[in-house]
Amino acid sequence: MKKDPAMRLQDTLKINEFNSVNPLISDSATFSFPDAPTMSDCFEGKVDNAFLYSRHWNPTNLKFTQSLAAMENTEAAWVTGSGMAAITCAILEICKTGDHIISSMTTYGGTFAFLKNYAPLLGIEVSFVDITNLDQIVRAIRPNTKMIYSESVTNPLLQITDIPALSSLARDNKMQLVIDNTFTPMIINPCELGAHVTVYSMTKFINGKNDCVAGAICGTKEFIDALTDVHTGTAMLLGPVLDPLRASSIHKNLFTLHIRMQKHSENAMFLAKAFEKRGIRSNYPGLPSHPQHELFKQIMNPEFGFGGILAIDLKTKENANKLMVAMQNRDLGYLAVSLGYYKTLFSNSGSSTSSEVPIELQEEMGLSEGLVRFSVGLDQNIEHTWEQIEICLNEIE
Repeated sequence: MKKDPAMRLQDTLKINEFNSVNPLISDSATFSFPDAPTMSDCFEGKVDNAFLYSRHWNPTNLKFTQSLAAMENTEAAWVTGSGMAAITCAILEICKTGDHIISSMTTYGGTFAFLKNYAPLLGIEVSFVDITNLDQIVRAIRPNTKMIYSESVTNPLLQITDIPALSSLARDNKMQLVIDNTFTPMIINPCELGAHVTVYSMTKFINGKNDCVAGAICGTKEFIDALTDVHTGTAMLLGPVLDPLRASSIHKNLFTLHIRMQKHSENAMFLAKAFEKRGIRSNYPGLPSHPQHELFKQIMNPEFGFGGILAIDLKTKENANKLMVAMQNRDLGYLAVSLGYYKTLFSNSGSSTSSEVPIELQEEMGLSEGLVRFSVGLDQNIEHTWEQIEICLNEIE
């Protein structure tokens, strides 16, 4: 029987040498060696899993990355101090001055800003495309294209990336496919579908408590070794390592992720159907009305549902703001950015998490000024939540 991500993750739970049930925390910044030649070998990369300095590797972070790699079914992983650190380090490890990137036009605002405004300062060219249009992607390929970058489910329009198709295209053109899977941990395994690298903002669903900022990069051992090489590794030299105390905290939360994703998905599906039944345009991959519903079903691990993110279109920014304030006043959630929290979070994407995207480009990609993105929480009684949302909708109509 093929093991799903939760089963693979469970296999990494081992009693340690002190018989504690939780991962041990090593907060040491530096580590000693039995002799000088071993230290020299470590600096030269001749010793696997050696602990030299915590900017490179730390025992707590190593155990955490082994669990992440098991969940993703990759050879290795590395953890960073933020999701943007994971994204930028992965990109800069692959692309150098003179290279070209093809990116989804619809993507997290911070990623868009990095690719649009910062990458060109390093001599890296970027073309933004409709990631659902394979012909457009093919036309964007240049001799110097090194990477296709996208999100499994794009933020905030919830487009579905055809990872197997892009993997084939990348392989045929000697490019790397990098996928941000922040919206759909457990639900989608990008590297199993052919991606070369998977990145995460672990601030979101993986941690689930909105009490820290963190990121992860998952891929082959060769890639992670290059990324953390003492002399040339992008992550090693830029230094965005995750603190081991936080790594330990998130590591423990990882083992409830499968249950949380199931509940997030269950609640989001209920609300998506309810919004749609009321006649409000509802964008959710679990609905048959979603244009890539069938594609999502082909690439998902069905036991974890269609995810906890949905978007509705209230047509105007004024309507969006009124609804969000009304919902917050009824304690149905928080008017806040981010996602993956146990309480529902909602925001008007065009003026918040996608505000870095110019208005004309928002219009081109179909981002309505009235779009409200929901990160649906872990409400035990989602029927009651909907009853309260309907009261809020009636107030603004």
